[in-house]
Amino acid sequence: MFHPVRHVGIVGSGIMAAGIAEVFARGGHSVTVRARSSDSAGAFLDGLNQGLARNVEREKLSATTAADIAVRITATTDLADLISCDLVLESIVEHLPSKILLFRELDAIVSPTTILATNTSTLPVVELARTTNRPERVCGIHFFNPATAMSLVEIVQSITTSQDTIDTATALLASCGKKTVAVKDDAGFVVNALLFPYLNNAVRMFERGTASIEDIDTAMRGGCNFPMGPFALLDLVGLDTSLSILETLHAEFGDASLAPAETLRRLVAEGHLGRKTGRGFLSHER
Repeated sequence: MFHPVRHVGIVGSGIMAAGIAEVFARGGHSVTVRARSSDSAGAFLDGLNQGLARNVEREKLSATTAADIAVRITATTDLADLISCDLVLESIVEHLPSKILLFRELDAIVSPTTILATNTSTLPVVELARTTNRPERVCGIHFFNPATAMSLVEIVQSITTSQDTIDTATALLASCGKKTVAVKDDAGFVVNALLFPYLNNAVRMFERGTASIEDIDTAMRGGCNFPMGPFALLDLVGLDTSLSILETLHAEFGDASLAPAETLRRLVAEGHLGRKTGRGFLSHER
């Protein structure tokens, strides 16, 4: 059983949040995005409209469809404007205390029947659920970047999440054309728990001098038919995000092989975070 979701709230206005907002709007849902400031809200709407205009120019969208998507999305700086949402998804910094504080605020604002969801890639959903008065209506809805292009979404059920909540989230994503997998509330879920040890091992291989960054990427594209090599993927995901995921996996499972590689730590400390800063593994001076 599920309850129809007509109005979706999103907390966050970065690249991931923008993509998620577009996904829900394309699925016919009204979307309210909460940004931290009026400048962030304006930048979010500008970026959305520019992206839609590019898709019209490339004939990926009709002008009418793009206009329909844009009109379904509004931006605000006030959490109280999410009060009428059937589901609110947070997509803020991957920092558990920040997410806990946000969930407490949302729990006090929205209807008791509203589902609260997190886009976390590794953090425990149950820790967020326990801070609310609706633990059965808290789940994970983990999109991949870019949200508009990636077909998969992981739906995470903690020990407190009701089946009704999972069914509602699954139906919502299906209405947006997404393929979903149901996963337990284990660190990294499915994709990241398998992916990031591989990425970390690629960095360690480079550190050992087995091959260059470019040759490792070429080998994995050509030998495994991957669309991109591990270093290109690390730069796309963001080195800071990758470091955070590996630290969470290492803390959860205690496996020494999951300890983030030193080169990854060093690049993050130097502010070289991949594509978002223009410098990462594929551009740093070696």
